[in-house]
Amino acid sequence: MGCFECYEFRRPKKTEEPEATAVAESTEQQPPPPVTETETTTTTEATPASVTTEPEPTESKPEVVETTTAEMSMPEIKSKDSLVHKYMTEEIWNKYKDHKTKTCGFTLKQCVICTLELDNQHCGVYAGDHDSYNDFKDLFDPIVLDYHGLKEGFAHKSDMDPSKLVGATSEDADIHSTRIRVGRNIEGFGLSPGITQTQRQDMEKLMIKAFESLEGDFAGTYYPLTGMDETTRQKLVDDHFLFMSGDPNLILSGMERDWPEGRGIFHNEAKTFLVWVNEEDQLRIISMEKGGDINGVFKRLSEGLRLIEDSIKKNGDRVFSLDPKLGYITSCPTNLGTGMRASVHIDLPGWGKEGNDKLKARCSELGLQPRGTRGESGGMTGHTYDISNKHRLGYSEVQLVQNMIDGVNKLVEEDKALKTKHGL
Repeated sequence: MGCFECYEFRRPKKTEEPEATAVAESTEQQPPPPVTETETTTTTEATPASVTTEPEPTESKPEVVETTTAEMSMPEIKSKDSLVHKYMTEEIWNKYKDHKTKTCGFTLKQCVICTLELDNQHCGVYAGDHDSYNDFKDLFDPIVLDYHGLKEGFAHKSDMDPSKLVGATSEDADIHSTRIRVGRNIEGFGLSPGITQTQRQDMEKLMIKAFESLEGDFAGTYYPLTGMDETTRQKLVDDHFLFMSGDPNLILSGMERDWPEGRGIFHNEAKTFLVWVNEEDQLRIISMEKGGDINGVFKRLSEGLRLIEDSIKKNGDRVFSLDPKLGYITSCPTNLGTGMRASVHIDLPGWGKEGNDKLKARCSELGLQPRGTRGESGGMTGHTYDISNKHRLGYSEVQLVQNMIDGVNKLVEEDKALKTKHGL
């Protein structure tokens, strides 16, 4: 879905992250926008996981945003309501303005370029690599604490063990679909804003080997965006699986360099396990299905993550980028920690009558977040809602999924009383 917490308008040319409803009721999805000519090159067929179109190994580093003599002092931050504006100081700017990170030579100005060029940012900062969080910590640390509501001294703990979940969603819950996604990046490569062309190519090759190794329910096909034929493109559009170019934040921050090279989409035969390669994060890994089996969806995700990481360890001697304090490293600080969004599409007619503001307030109390089923720009209309976890960092994956189960059950219980109240 991209990082919807970072800015206040909807991406104009990108589809939503694939919801599980794409498997069930496609009417709950907005039709994706037209794709540009660069996305519809008709040269090859859909590519099996064992085959890829490899570009020439040329090198494209992130464009360095030079600090001129006129910018020796801190530049103007256009996004006045952003966390960057809140925490950036002349002292921080002067301390780091000439520093470049080791992994891909990323600079402080590149981290905050969106807040310098746009006036609609909320968070407003991206990391170019894992180094960015350490090298520019005087800016990143207070932003992370503020956004996630944490205090100094916190440490993140990951736990993907589905056997620790207790209970399940109520049989009375009218859940259309369930989806859990995580963002993951591979240690040693730059994150999407800073990754070099060679790193991106090497990362894609590692993933192709990982996809080739998947068996049973996880076996499927990898579709590289480079050279994608029209029939394949339309099939992925119809399934709401295709991500596209054109987002101003991703362009400004350097994430769409060399588009569409090194990007692609994998899904298993049942279309319940999906991986986006080299979008906002190197990997967006998604488990989804019709109905309300949150436990089963989480179990599939946990197993899929293990299989992929086992493959990149075997074939590249690499692991997912995991920080002892910040959890799983992502390009946007809002997704740090679990990098996880677990959601259900559920009917809550009683809450629909009660009103969206009251539902938002109640969900916040439960550690949940409601929105419309058409994504963050679709608004909440009718009585079918997308309910997801509110938190990312400071809670384990098991804690967040357990809270989803308990919170959804509580909303369903309360909805019964509200239906009676409103004569439904």
